[in-house]
Amino acid sequence: MKGRCYCGEITYEVTEDPVVKLQCHCRECQYISGGGPNYAMLVPDAGFTITQGTPNTFTRSDIENPRTRQFCGNCGTHLTTILPGRGLTVVKVGTLEDPAGDYGGPDMAIFMKDSQPFHLAPEDKPQFQESVPQRK
Repeated sequence: MKGRCYCGEITYEVTEDPVVKLQCHCRECQYISGGGPNYAMLVPDAGFTITQGTPNTFTRSDIENPRTRQFCGNCGTHLTTILPGRGLTVVKVGTLEDPAGDYGGPDMAIFMKDSQPFHLAPEDKPQFQESVPQRK
């Protein structure tokens, strides 16, 4: 799979299958998406490579276990979220060259506790009040 930011300054490649495809309704994702849920896939860090450009990063310093967000410094496109200690990169589906073919749809919806009344979640998929359940 390949993807890029809106202006094309940053490109990337995904060479491993997603661990999970999801729709996130958390409040942080609402800020980043412009108000709706965020569509993303978690891929192993080893299977994600920036192939052109260097993204800017942002990590909040005022919360526990902050995530690092990577975005294009030119057009502002949010590309990924790095999950500390998980070995996974969260790839934003809207940045894929072929979102319908590469993503297809979410396996689940998470952080439904933060969902807004106007959000739609897939009724035929699992919905979780908080994060993705950890596999043991």
